Amino acid sequence: MRAQGTPGGRGGHPGRAEYDRLRSSGVRRREAAAQVGIHERTAEDWDKGIRKSNGSRLRPDGRRVVYNTGMTTHVDARRAPAMTVLEADLHPRFLTLAERETIADLRQHKASLREIGRQLGRPASTIKRELDNRSVDGVYRPYAAQRGWATDRARPKHSKLAAGGRLRDFVTGKLAVHWSPEQICHALVKEFPDDESMRVSAETIYQAIYVQARGGLRREVAAALRTGRTRRKPRKQPDQRTPRFIDPMVMISERPPEVEDRAVPGHWEGDLIVGTRSESAIVTLVERSTRYVMLGHLPGGHTAEEVRDVLVPLIGSLPAHLRGSLTWDQGCEMAAHKQFTVATNVPVYFCDPHSPWQRGSNENTNGLLRQYFPKGTDLSIHGAEDLEHVAQELNARPRKTLDWDTPAERLRDLLTAT
Repeated sequence: MRAQGTPGGRGGHPGRAEYDRLRSSGVRRREAAAQVGIHERTAEDWDKGIRKSNGSRLRPDGRRVVYNTGMTTHVDARRAPAMTVLEADLHPRFLTLAERETIADLRQHKASLREIGRQLGRPASTIKRELDNRSVDGVYRPYAAQRGWATDRARPKHSKLAAGGRLRDFVTGKLAVHWSPEQICHALVKEFPDDESMRVSAETIYQAIYVQARGGLRREVAAALRTGRTRRKPRKQPDQRTPRFIDPMVMISERPPEVEDRAVPGHWEGDLIVGTRSESAIVTLVERSTRYVMLGHLPGGHTAEEVRDVLVPLIGSLPAHLRGSLTWDQGCEMAAHKQFTVATNVPVYFCDPHSPWQRGSNENTNGLLRQYFPKGTDLSIHGAEDLEHVAQELNARPRKTLDWDTPAERLRDLLTAT
């Protein structure tokens, strides 16, 4: 049970004096805390000289940690009640107070810069820069280093474009003729190579337009940017983006385990190889366990409806036990995947973005097909008979992964075994 702080005793708790007596007589912390009726964490704070007040914990070195915010401050006894913020919610690239304490401890034990970096997961150059910049007379003190960093980090600055002058006139003039902030930034360097006062970053220009608090350009160039926006457009999180297809996709992570290990035949991978100017295409299908290839002719285009109308008869020509599933990438040609599934009773699973290895057999087959259909050529000149001939040649090649059987032999065995 956690004891409540009440008047009495050295620390405001009636059992504090008894606790100190027990500890001085050699009683272990846990046993002393149990006898006095306090939580072991409170006993640890008493041993370390930590005091609690007003929702915070004050350490002997002047650090105060506020419970509800997690912020660490330092109380300067010489300038009380002024405080310097030591630690708050910061970007991971900044060293924390705990990391600075570790640096000091390891440095005291003669650890190398690389060893300190390895233990903290930081580059050795970061440790060297910290020690070079924050040591005083060759001695590194973590709390002084943290206070110095916190003080240096606060840099209240006014925008360069908030006040009038040549720089602001130049920027507003170029924005008026629809120059981009990046173009303005580089033009300043070329036109004023020796005048450092005529420098401004593209981000500062955007800030002057978008951030009213920093301001300077908002009213004057409300429609100066090519987008016509006076506010930044936030990027959507992946779960907020507009779906690619009207019908929701079933992702490859939901594909049954038997598909993954290739133990059960009848599961296919599919894709397109596209001709010059994307005006023609060929549907490629590969069965995962036998590597058997089927090709579909798309001489006039590869819209979702055209791909669907080729896939349905291709899959429909197979016996039922070889129509297990189809895995495809997220190309727009599969927007009619729901209609394909309704027509064939074959579910479609979609790969993750930019993950061609999830259809490895199909990617390998497409590479083999480029021997017959080189990139940059018109695929419409190849008729259905040509595609059938190419598919037969590929299916008649012995494969190392099949113990030098051919895909045609493996498929024949499946058909004759049922």
